[in-house]
Amino acid sequence: QVQLVESGGGLVQPGGSLRLSCAASGRTFSRYDMGWFRQGPGKEREFVAFISWSGGSTSYEDSVKGRFTISRDNAKKMVYLQMNSLKSEDTAIYYCAVRRGGSVYAVVNYDYWGQGTQVTVSS
Repeated sequence: QVQLVESGGGLVQPGGSLRLSCAASGRTFSRYDMGWFRQGPGKEREFVAFISWSGGSTSYEDSVKGRFTISRDNAKKMVYLQMNSLKSEDTAIYYCAVRRGGSVYAVVNYDYWGQGTQVTVSS
């Protein structure tokens, strides 16, 4: 069983930066691939970024490539999402989750969702 708690969201102006954190419980965290997803107003939940259990493999949704960076610290049981050059279309609730297998891009392949953290990009 894994519990996830996201934090670090807030209100930021376009072009600004935020760093989201995902704190995990559970002894086997270091074995889990992790993902970040987001759900904007009136939209379905969508993939943002993926990181393998070792941190050696990452993947990003096309619109965030070059702006967002996913990382992890297994000793601290943390996953991070550094978000730079934020745009209004990045406004959403951001969630972290544990991948149980299959495509890294599909919501259905993830379990143990956190409660999410709100990111609002607005001037």
